[in-house]
Amino acid sequence: MDKPLLNVENLSVSFDTPKGVVEAVRGISFQVGQERLGIVGESGSGKSQTGRAILGLTPGRVEADRIEFDGINLHKAPARTIRAIRGRRISMIMQDPRYSLNPVMTVGWQIAEAYRVHTNATKREAKQHALDMLTTVRIREPEKVYGLYPHQVSGGMGQRIMIAMMLIPGPDLIIADEPTSALDVTVQLQVLAILDDMVRDRGMGLIFISHDLHLVSSFCDRILVMYGGQIMEVLEAGALDQAEHPYTKGLLNCLPDIDRQQGTLPVLRRDDAWMNRKGGAGGDVP
Repeated sequence: MDKPLLNVENLSVSFDTPKGVVEAVRGISFQVGQERLGIVGESGSGKSQTGRAILGLTPGRVEADRIEFDGINLHKAPARTIRAIRGRRISMIMQDPRYSLNPVMTVGWQIAEAYRVHTNATKREAKQHALDMLTTVRIREPEKVYGLYPHQVSGGMGQRIMIAMMLIPGPDLIIADEPTSALDVTVQLQVLAILDDMVRDRGMGLIFISHDLHLVSSFCDRILVMYGGQIMEVLEAGALDQAEHPYTKGLLNCLPDIDRQQGTLPVLRRDDAWMNRKGGAGGDVP
């Protein structure tokens, strides 16, 4: 990896609850360069909280030795600095556009606003950039779509609109939290192709958060496997079938395989000892 875009060291996220402190993320470390880094694991493994903590979007208590982006420690930076970076240099694509788009504003206005807030562009310039970005994310009739409201677009189109909104400021790093989970297979491939073009053509970094091992292994360059808020294993995506940690092997064994007959799918057997192990960017977890 060349000089990393993002360097995370000993990141933890915890929540105070009536039943005590819940540790959602437990001292993880990793780096992201100009690549597609996948973070996978079951629901509750800490994937989304990791992505949100980087941008200060989690309501939990965040602790870290360092969350460094372009020489700036985001964990210690003042709020004004974070606001200047969030959206402009690091963008986050949320899981479901229905809950991320403003229902009373047209989608075109929202995309244009995302551009104007980070530039000195006029309304006319912002609109043209928004139309160009709608074309970039492969939306037909961008002029028509520009004037639609979120409830008037399909799930797949809504997700592409969200991608356009996050990409229009020209970020260096994108955090995509389950961006294809609510989409059918055909639209999934279209969204992945758009993200792939952005990483390859614009030299951006991508953190792709998902629970779909097959999808991540076919799309990403490297994979972090999380369980219980910790990194269990770090793998090259093409070597997923060579995983050594029993948790990763268990996840793979639980996946259905259409090429062979299966009876009852295996049940993942967990080991309490996994929660006492920590892994970092080097993937040194046994």
